[in-house]
Amino acid sequence: MSRTLLSRSLYQLQNVSRSNGFFLHNSSTKFKHAVLAAFQPFLQSSRPYANSPQPAASASSVDQAELAKFAAIAESWWDAEGPFKPLHVMNPTRLTFIRSTLCRHFGKDPLSARPFEGLKFVDVGCGGGILSEPLARMGASVTGIDAVEKNIKIAQVHADLDPVASSIEYRCTTAENLVEEQQKFDAVLALEVIEHVANPDGFCKSLSALTKPDGATIISTINRSMRAYATAVVVAEYILHWLPKGTHEWSSFLTPEELVLLLQRSSISVEEMAGFAYDPLTGQWSLDDDIGVNFIAFGTKINE
Repeated sequence: MSRTLLSRSLYQLQNVSRSNGFFLHNSSTKFKHAVLAAFQPFLQSSRPYANSPQPAASASSVDQAELAKFAAIAESWWDAEGPFKPLHVMNPTRLTFIRSTLCRHFGKDPLSARPFEGLKFVDVGCGGGILSEPLARMGASVTGIDAVEKNIKIAQVHADLDPVASSIEYRCTTAENLVEEQQKFDAVLALEVIEHVANPDGFCKSLSALTKPDGATIISTINRSMRAYATAVVVAEYILHWLPKGTHEWSSFLTPEELVLLLQRSSISVEEMAGFAYDPLTGQWSLDDDIGVNFIAFGTKINE
């Protein structure tokens, strides 16, 4: 597995901008028009979270417009060729990172079939459960939460088909509500979620509050880079139609630097970071040192 320690990651963060160029080469007029139309939000907006005043941590991170987007396609969660196909294809690579970092942190055997036995996880923004289910099969006691009720219903119906996955506790609620209930977990996971919340700073504080002392937090998201906009929005939504148009807002993406700072302010120390590289020839994802587009971060709770 490609491992990038924080010291190495921070060096990379300083150099990410050098590789964020996007060029049109031998492109058709139709393609160029699609790109220019898609790039208008990029040219008009920016949202540097880590350097701007933040709402109170207790404020809700729920973005109603984002909830509506996912409610509209909730029934497609388990359609491997549907709008969530990118997540289905990326899932094995995400799980490779999760298994490696959490086994190392908790002193578990990564070769074991159920390495997370005895550990309590929460999957924040679980959607239809495509991450929750394999975590449960690896032995974790999993709680999956999502603010979209249709997502939770789909997740529960699918989990009931598997005796192991049926042990997952699915709840239509938010991270903030779990904090109010004083819930604590060994590992808190929020994958491809933070770019859809209204208050990233408060969201990170809630994730931290849910993490036990010496516990772990894992977040994955999309870099707010020119290259990420070109691939994750223009190509994925407007050219290849992997995702419905409007699924992502470039201004809601976070740079790796911003995510590290937000987590540090929330008493989470980022210790490892990796990027996801897509191979169009094989249609597969792999872990990579390049964090210019999709990336994932592993952090541990700082004892205060």
